Amino acid sequence: MLIQLAIRDIVLIDRLELHFHEGLSVLTGETGAGKSILLDAFALALGGRGDGSLVRHGESQGQVTAVFDCAMDHPARCIAREADIDVDGDLILRRVQVADGRTRAFVNDQPVSVQVLKAIGSALVEIHGQHDDRALVDPVSHRTILDAFGGLSDEVQAVAEAARRVREARAALQEHRRRIEKARKEVDFLRHAVEELTTLNPQGGEEETLAERRVVMMQSEKVAQDLNEAYEAVAGKASPVPELSAAVRKLERRSAQAPALVEPSVKALDAALVAIDEARAALEEAIRATEYDPRELEQTEERLFALRAAARKYDVPADELAALRQRFESDVAAIDAGEEHLAGLEVALKEADLAYLAAAKKLSAGRKKAAQALDAAVQAELPPLKLERARFITEIQTDEDSRDPAGFERVEFWAQTNPGTRPGPLMKVASGGELSRFMLALKVILADKGSAPTLVFDEIDTGVGGAVADAIGQRLARLAKGVQVMAVTHAPQVAARAESHFLIAKEGVNGAEDRVATRVIPLEAAPRREEIARMLAGATITEEARAAAARLLEAAAH
Repeated sequence: MLIQLAIRDIVLIDRLELHFHEGLSVLTGETGAGKSILLDAFALALGGRGDGSLVRHGESQGQVTAVFDCAMDHPARCIAREADIDVDGDLILRRVQVADGRTRAFVNDQPVSVQVLKAIGSALVEIHGQHDDRALVDPVSHRTILDAFGGLSDEVQAVAEAARRVREARAALQEHRRRIEKARKEVDFLRHAVEELTTLNPQGGEEETLAERRVVMMQSEKVAQDLNEAYEAVAGKASPVPELSAAVRKLERRSAQAPALVEPSVKALDAALVAIDEARAALEEAIRATEYDPRELEQTEERLFALRAAARKYDVPADELAALRQRFESDVAAIDAGEEHLAGLEVALKEADLAYLAAAKKLSAGRKKAAQALDAAVQAELPPLKLERARFITEIQTDEDSRDPAGFERVEFWAQTNPGTRPGPLMKVASGGELSRFMLALKVILADKGSAPTLVFDEIDTGVGGAVADAIGQRLARLAKGVQVMAVTHAPQVAARAESHFLIAKEGVNGAEDRVATRVIPLEAAPRREEIARMLAGATITEEARAAAARLLEAAAH
């Protein structure tokens, strides 16, 4: 609920701080005192449209701060959490209005977009009046109201989930049909491509391997000549091995005479002979590698050129030919097995559709039953509100071909304001005063059905007599037992039933008559009786009016 409202430099309000409590609070005052300004400022803090003209004359900016106390699991806190706002403690909504028209929005002192502020504000407060009929404008809200009244949240969720499954099953079927249709148009090409690539049988990395082998074979003749010359030097007639071996044998025979001199030299010569032998073996291996069949070069080039031709034909790198073949095979398989899979998807869609129909029909039955109960409940509230000749009708149009996540129904509240007249949409056939009273009746019925924690009614008693005003006051008081209710009123019968009473008045700033400011004064006991007497009598308050005010207050207390 709203616990504090602070306003700075908005139109006629210079500095104002109000504290609110549970139950019914009323704001009264003479016409032009600033009641509308107060509500405009409050709406600004809730995310309403900003306007530079709201800033008090002579000031650069104004601001409004609204502090709310609500449960930790309240939807407003959930919206704030999704916006990464710290929601510990109270929710503090603040809006700064700059004189040039710009605005800034804050929640718990964190900057937010106006859209986030408005979403949070809408979850916390509903404002209703003769000219503020947002809750009745959109038929979508009518369906939501009916579902809330009927306690159909589980059925609504089941239909939404069933609609999601239908949507997903239909999308899967359409996608598979699209793929098969596309594949069918290319089936001859695909089969030929698979056959060609299967015959070619490309392997990953094959192009690089073949290209390297081709280069080796093309260069092998020149390389072989050099290798043979090196081999001749190491192992041919010019080889030093025989002379080195003979030298080693001579030195070994002298080893016993001078081992310290001979053995290191023998060891070094042995190592040289081993190295020469290793070089010989390497050269022999290299020479063998240069030996190739000219037909191998021809075959390598043919294979390499075939791979590259296929790569150009299918516009992919040669290394991706193998993957392309697999993809083409998959497309061909999809065509061959597509009809069977298509039938399975069609069955899945049919089953999802049957599940949706079952859930939607269950919701429809619940809505029809709830509509009858809602019509009866609202109808019972109308006679005391001077709408005894009116009828409230929940008009339901059903389209069972629809697969809407919200079900088959389009729900709209209708009214027949007088016998013999044609019923029609409530927004079109009801006057401003009638509309606000219909709204009050609905809110009384729906008080425990998920209403916002704070409801504001702006002069919904305009133009009604004492008995009707008293009936409105009774219903506002009854509504206030479940939610916080604030009412701007000119009716003393309504004001008498309030638990908190605020007087809105204009007065000169520092005694100056040419500069005024709106003041809001909490009223207790005697001042409250005097204000109700003024509302009864007008400009001149008589003792009879004071006595009548006392009787109203006493009756309301009982």
